[in-house]
Amino acid sequence: MKTPVIGITLDSEEAGGYSKLPWYALRQNYAEVVTASGGLPLALPHEPDLVAQYATMLDGLMVTGGAFDVDPGMFGATTRHDTVITKDRRTLFEKTMTEAMLAADKPVLGICGGQQLLHVILGGTLIQHIPDEVENPLAHEQSNPRTEPGHDVKIIPGTLLHRIVGTDRLPVNSAHHQAAKDISDTITVNAIAEDGVIEGIEDSRYRFCLGVQWHPEYMISDGDRLILDAFIRAAKEGPK
Repeated sequence: MKTPVIGITLDSEEAGGYSKLPWYALRQNYAEVVTASGGLPLALPHEPDLVAQYATMLDGLMVTGGAFDVDPGMFGATTRHDTVITKDRRTLFEKTMTEAMLAADKPVLGICGGQQLLHVILGGTLIQHIPDEVENPLAHEQSNPRTEPGHDVKIIPGTLLHRIVGTDRLPVNSAHHQAAKDISDTITVNAIAEDGVIEGIEDSRYRFCLGVQWHPEYMISDGDRLILDAFIRAAKEGPK
């Protein structure tokens, strides 16, 4: 069985810092966990016109997080919170890429902001700023290092995520100010924080369509490793 090729979406930055020209960025641990689970990581520049070619060559897609937000207009919001920051070309590429992979029934794993985008693609809406919409929220932008847990989540029995991690609770790291809100008829919530914030979603119409609000690439629990292993395994198996 060939090594599955896993596309990993890059972040993008304007000129300054690393380069005097606009540049792409990716934390090494995104690629490292794909390799450790048996996949071949492939970084994806934001080229919407090349999505069809990417989708043909890829066996799975990892949509990464970043310090930016989905445009509220994508889920029908008529207002935009002051904290919202968008990266329109990145979001356009990730949306188009995700839709192409789902159409081909190839595995998609959305991480943090990638989970939020997946939620919107599947017909859901987002909380634009947790402190303004959730009563007594947890510290979803944790102050301790991302290599440590920030809080626990409850894993919903009967879901794909529960079958993967085999436990009812999981410690997770947390680095987000937005979250999934309203769900569509096709979205299944698979993880919830103690304050009621949705921490994971999936869609059973597809072989593997999973989003988690935390960052399993840091591998702070056995559950994180199991999520990556299941994702790569699904990519190896290919569409039915």
